[in-house]
Amino acid sequence: MIISLLFGYLFSDPKFLLIVAAVIPALVLLIYVYRRDRIEKEPGSLLLSLVLWGIVSTFLAVISESIGAVLLAYFLPGGENNRAYAFWMFFVTVGLSEEGFKYLILKWRTWRSPYFNCRFDGVVYAVFVSLGFALWENIGYVTTYGLGAAMTRAVTAVPGHASFGVFMGACYGLARQRENEGQRDLGAVWRALAVLLPAAIHGCYDYIAVSESTDDTVSFLIFVALVFLSAFVLIRLLSRRDRFI
Repeated sequence: MIISLLFGYLFSDPKFLLIVAAVIPALVLLIYVYRRDRIEKEPGSLLLSLVLWGIVSTFLAVISESIGAVLLAYFLPGGENNRAYAFWMFFVTVGLSEEGFKYLILKWRTWRSPYFNCRFDGVVYAVFVSLGFALWENIGYVTTYGLGAAMTRAVTAVPGHASFGVFMGACYGLARQRENEGQRDLGAVWRALAVLLPAAIHGCYDYIAVSESTDDTVSFLIFVALVFLSAFVLIRLLSRRDRFI
């Protein structure tokens, strides 16, 4: 009786419903990627910690982006109408900052983990960090802008962060494999790509998204569809070809 009353109260609270709407897309994607890990499931405690540290990375990125925005405004006046400003803002201040902090947490928590013994594990770990980031960011947007933002971000921003995580994790898993095989130089190259590739895709995503022209809206939809499709195909391919490393 008490539990039913509690749930009735919570679901009658508009803010609680908004939070639920913000969390569900990330949760669905987390479950999907977890189920694709077919050889050996990762410990729940490790995965939960990756989501929580992914949330922490949002705060680190906010600080970095705030500092970057101030510096850009000083050295490159003119805002987004200035192409140099737009490049540094979207590809470095935002893209490299957000993906960089995700990667630092990913490597810190998993690189030497005894559970990191399959190539697909890199994808699982990176996606869980990325969706921790996306989950918290989404809660902030949805509680500020309402249910409409929840619906839009459920099919754009949240899958976007998951896709960035897939590309990061694919490179990260290959880096671990090359290191295990004694190819340290090649492993270092793949680790660098684990940051630079998702940062570049993230930068393109944001750069096209802020454009106000109709042509760029179409370009954004095409770009998003290609990114999501590529990430989906990559998940299925790496899952099928997964092996111990």
